Amino acid sequence: MTKEEYKKLFTSDDAVGWLAIDKQLETIYGKQEPRHYAPPLHFIVGGEDPIDGISIYDSNKQEFHRHMVSYGMSELYYNEEKVGDEFSKWGFEFTFRLKPFEGDEGDPLWASQVMNNLARYVFNSKRWFEPYHFIPANGPIRLETATDITGVAFVPDPELGVINTPHGEVTFLQMVGLTSREVERLLANPKTTEVEKLIDEMRKTNPLLITDLDRLS
Repeated sequence: MTKEEYKKLFTSDDAVGWLAIDKQLETIYGKQEPRHYAPPLHFIVGGEDPIDGISIYDSNKQEFHRHMVSYGMSELYYNEEKVGDEFSKWGFEFTFRLKPFEGDEGDPLWASQVMNNLARYVFNSKRWFEPYHFIPANGPIRLETATDITGVAFVPDPELGVINTPHGEVTFLQMVGLTSREVERLLANPKTTEVEKLIDEMRKTNPLLITDLDRLS
């Protein structure tokens, strides 16, 4: 798309990248209305929210789970100067699939804090995440919980994948919870090939890579 084509299609009031994300989500969820949480979010601590919003969908695929999608790691709003870039801002948006947890009352809003903390790391360090990166959480991923999920791997979301927007490519990068044993395994050999091998093992019984905070192995 050229800049002139962009200016004919959109106005300065259009959230061009946001619309592209919503269009991809519609291919999966149709007209389902997500629950959208926009900043300021009372459950976020540690400064301003780097993410502009988070939508949560209910999915019955494989087993019932919440499907969370971030807005803000890619270029969301009208910007003529970003037309035709290879990647839209950081080139990805976070997603997270979570099995309902007994300790949550409704939506797992704690996970939005995890997303924002990861986003803050990217914005501050200028280092971004790519498929089959992983990061230890240095403790339970859900604070004040006895979960053994103590790390996160990043994989292409199995349904949302990658899209091309007027501002460049966006990968929907799904967060996958890792047990303490899995984190130790990856720390012993911290290569993307080892992360991919572990994820392929998980896919055999969990193809959508849904995170279960009660999982022990």
